[in-house]
Amino acid sequence: MTEPQHTDAAFTGEAELEALGELAETTVRVNRVTFQPGARTHWHSHAGGQLLHAVSGHGLMQEQGQAVVRFAAGDTVSTAPGVEHWHGAVDDETMVHIAVSGGVTDWGGPAADAR
Repeated sequence: MTEPQHTDAAFTGEAELEALGELAETTVRVNRVTFQPGARTHWHSHAGGQLLHAVSGHGLMQEQGQAVVRFAAGDTVSTAPGVEHWHGAVDDETMVHIAVSGGVTDWGGPAADAR
């Protein structure tokens, strides 16, 4: 494990990312991300897809062109490879999720106007 890192370039609001590990000889990464209330990622996609498992709080996730999905501690949501999306915390609560991602992440712009 590594020390949590404050994120700037790919997030709106305050979030900390802690790398938990990588699957040897693959592009699969596992991170714990803590989103302060209202914080979210920018639009992005993962070449190998992404699975998010909420550990605490309530989160939001949206795939490009789809409705916003709300999820809670214990829920798991996912996006298929190459699908542009964002995710983060609801406006009034901290949310922590475990992210399992594969492949290169392609970052886009802020998702502040996406809700």
